[in-house]
Amino acid sequence: MKIKRLYILAFFFSSFVVANAQNDSLNIRSIVNQTLSNSVCYSRLDYLSNSIGGRLSGSPQAEQAVVWAQKTLKEDGFDSVWLQEVIVPHWVRGAKEEGFFTGKSGKTKVAICALGGSVGTNQKFISGNVVEVKDFNQLKNLGEAIIKGKIVFFNRPMDPLFIETFDAYSHAVDQRSMGAIEAAKLGAIAVLVRSMGSNVDKNPHTGAMRYLDGVSKIPACAISTYDAELLSGKLKQDNQTTFSLKMSCETLPDVISYNVVAQILGSEKPDEIILVGGHLDSWDNGDGSHDDGAGCVQSMEVLHTFKTLGIRPKRTIRCVLFMNEENGLKGGLKYAELAKANFEKHIAAIETDAGGFTPRKFSTTASDSSLFAMQKWEPLLKQYGIEEISQGHGGADIGPLKNQGVVLIGFGPDSQRYFDIHHTAVDTFDKVSKRELELGAANIAALVWLISEYGL
Repeated sequence: MKIKRLYILAFFFSSFVVANAQNDSLNIRSIVNQTLSNSVCYSRLDYLSNSIGGRLSGSPQAEQAVVWAQKTLKEDGFDSVWLQEVIVPHWVRGAKEEGFFTGKSGKTKVAICALGGSVGTNQKFISGNVVEVKDFNQLKNLGEAIIKGKIVFFNRPMDPLFIETFDAYSHAVDQRSMGAIEAAKLGAIAVLVRSMGSNVDKNPHTGAMRYLDGVSKIPACAISTYDAELLSGKLKQDNQTTFSLKMSCETLPDVISYNVVAQILGSEKPDEIILVGGHLDSWDNGDGSHDDGAGCVQSMEVLHTFKTLGIRPKRTIRCVLFMNEENGLKGGLKYAELAKANFEKHIAAIETDAGGFTPRKFSTTASDSSLFAMQKWEPLLKQYGIEEISQGHGGADIGPLKNQGVVLIGFGPDSQRYFDIHHTAVDTFDKVSKRELELGAANIAALVWLISEYGL
């Protein structure tokens, strides 16, 4: 008799599990249908990209984006919308940069752009012989005797053997971020850095660089991958080749800006917060459609979808549009500071900052038990493009929340084309597929709903 009762209980439990999975599948399907048929994220990205444009921290365009985002989220009618004040750096590019190299075969113009935070050249050209290096060890081995008074050319490509292009980027980006410091220690007068790009083309990639107290600040610019190949070839023929560059960039006093925040309160556990966000600022040479206009409108779309479908989540869903990810991370740091000061309980934070391409995965910093809980949802998301949920990186803006015990999750679209346009003048609205953008938003909304329903 006891065995019979156990069989009956097992039957009812398995029936409950199957019914629950079917309900989850239907709810997620409704979220996906809404996003793919009635989404507003593409039209919002159109406005952000084409009516406002590039949104470098401290710029008038960044402030226009804050006003637009706050107004748009308020019009959506969420439970609350507010601004968080953030002090951000104010670096300006100035007039278009100029660069050329001169050797035995004459003068050759090349495509360069100042790295974010670099000093300028006082409105004039500076010139010097070029020393090409692959990494900091090679630079140090050459020493001050070779480097002093020269322009150092860092020419280490992104490694094509990394299938995950973000790994290739991570292994190459130190020459951009730290190159000016290491070269200046040995007396260099400027640095050229091969662009962090997958393709060989004529589009130089900007990006943040650093200086170090006590080390001379020297101009730093990126050179396009095509021109890096060209210059490297010329140096092999003529090691007396000189390079000349002119940049008008400068750093102005810090200014006040804002994170933009909106939320829908949870119906059962309003104190437990699920954050979804991207960064509102972008570099100034393009219009920042993929980096990270796409992430902003996808995050806004999550709340918009819930509101449109009349979904009242069990936990609070909060959209955060961070300011100053590109050249300071001030928005992410301020958000984490305020979350801690206000004793807020974030159970998960999802960042979408890898472009608006086809959805592929979610990566997370979760514990094994939380990861296992999420991996049980993979079958529900697989039909919409998500191939896996795995351990990995969450995101830069949500990173400061990790010390507060928050599970960080990064949305991972297909990355193979991302570094063709990342931080360039061709990161523009026409490079974004409406279908891919909406599929990404749908998958993020589905994951947010699952976490809201079941926790981690």
